[in-house]
Amino acid sequence: MSESRKPVDAIRVGSIKGSIWKNEGVNGPWYNVTFERLYRENGEWKSSTSFGEDDLLVLAKVADHAHTQLINQKGQG
Repeated sequence: MSESRKPVDAIRVGSIKGSIWKNEGVNGPWYNVTFERLYRENGEWKSSTSFGEDDLLVLAKVADHAHTQLINQKGQG
């Protein structure tokens, strides 16, 4: 049974979340970032990869933080 993969880091500002994923390749590790918008519907947490006009500046801030994390990660490697 395979374990569920987990991100190596996550950045959240308000309802916008970025997850940093580490991948291993023949040339060493490389990273991807996924973004989602979290919201509650009928008392249950849900997520979407669709962003509205009011989400875009926050999304940019989360992307900037993720970029900084990746730069720092490369410096440690």
